[in-house]
Amino acid sequence: MRLGFLVLLGLVGAGTAFADEAVRTGAAAFGDWRSDAPGVRRLITPADLPAPFATRSTANMSQRAARTGAEIPKAPPGFAVDLFAAGLNMPRVIRVAPNGDIFLAETGAGRVRVFRPGGAGAGPAQGEVFAEGLQRPYGIAFYPSGQGARFVYVATPDSVVRFPYRSGEMKASGPAEKIASLPSGGGHWTRDLAFSPDDKTLFVSVGSGSNVAEGAPRQDESDIAEAPVGASFGDEQRRADVLAFDPEGKNERVYATGIRNCSGLAVEPGTGALWCAVNERDGLGDDLPPDYVTHVAPGAFYGWPWYYLGDHQDPRHKGERADLANRITTPDVLIQAHSAPLGIAFYAANEFPSEYTGDAFVTLHGSWNRAKRTGYKVVRLLMKDGKPTGVYEDFLVGFVADDQSVWGRPVGVAVTHDGSLLVSDDGSGSVWRVSYRGK
Repeated sequence: MRLGFLVLLGLVGAGTAFADEAVRTGAAAFGDWRSDAPGVRRLITPADLPAPFATRSTANMSQRAARTGAEIPKAPPGFAVDLFAAGLNMPRVIRVAPNGDIFLAETGAGRVRVFRPGGAGAGPAQGEVFAEGLQRPYGIAFYPSGQGARFVYVATPDSVVRFPYRSGEMKASGPAEKIASLPSGGGHWTRDLAFSPDDKTLFVSVGSGSNVAEGAPRQDESDIAEAPVGASFGDEQRRADVLAFDPEGKNERVYATGIRNCSGLAVEPGTGALWCAVNERDGLGDDLPPDYVTHVAPGAFYGWPWYYLGDHQDPRHKGERADLANRITTPDVLIQAHSAPLGIAFYAANEFPSEYTGDAFVTLHGSWNRAKRTGYKVVRLLMKDGKPTGVYEDFLVGFVADDQSVWGRPVGVAVTHDGSLLVSDDGSGSVWRVSYRGK
């Protein structure tokens, strides 16, 4: 890894509060939770990567610490953090309905809750159960996407279902209708959902069933020739992909391949581009390979399991699939390895300072496969003229108690109609609201 250095961010989406904040690059871009603070900026590039196995692969699971009433996440100056909801069982994906209601996948309880937004500082909301009896619900989407939404779609590990819906309903008016079957069988089980801007395509992210397809049989050349570029086979078929359907769950197709675990989907306002927050593979060392967040192009291949970040070959698949070496799309924003990005939301409101408009917020659930803990925070992806700069900035931190324990783990993120940011935290069973109060 090259030596670290700092560069001043004067031109790349610099915010007023942190216009002079230096960007940590090279070796300085890597670290652990102790170096996290609102406003810290990092830029990781493929040139910064260590060799495989430069450090030992370490299992370092965090222990769960109880949150005290005094512990709340820390945001940049001018922002306030309030407890929006508490006492939840594994709160995960958050989506805002067209009318402004807040839908939450309470995954551990097998249900979807709905909350009225309320006001900042009003105290924890109670919400109501919109639907229950679901198997690990995760992704949520509304169709059509405007005020005339008639359905709430929910993803489970093996299917997409939908419920009839009218604006303002706090409880589903009819039973779940299964519209699509998804590959299951273990491994990554999160399935997120997003509709294209024209509502004609339903995107579904499906993670891999394994770390890096260990022991997978070699593919037959005739199968390769007929499949999408980089498509998975055998037990991994239709996995490590983004799939696409029509709104009725028909006409399934593979939209993009080689994405190990896209746990969060979002459509960028303005451009209409589909984005993924991706957990990369384990076992290659503390800082390899980076997790990433990227726009996802139709037909693109992102490398898994044979390659990572372009033509870097995974040594566990040495000599395999040389035909793919020059066909790999490099992702847009590299995140420190093993941070576990889960949720993504673009900021298109106007409550936060203007420099935040168009940027994206990404939740990092936290590491386990590295010696020193990283992640456990919400970061902001800095965009310029609608395009990613590659720089990301710590926005919400403070979930780690010490080197062994954490009290919170961010998962879902959404922007409310009043411009606040909601973040679900399945470590403390809470949802946090971040609002801007000014300097």
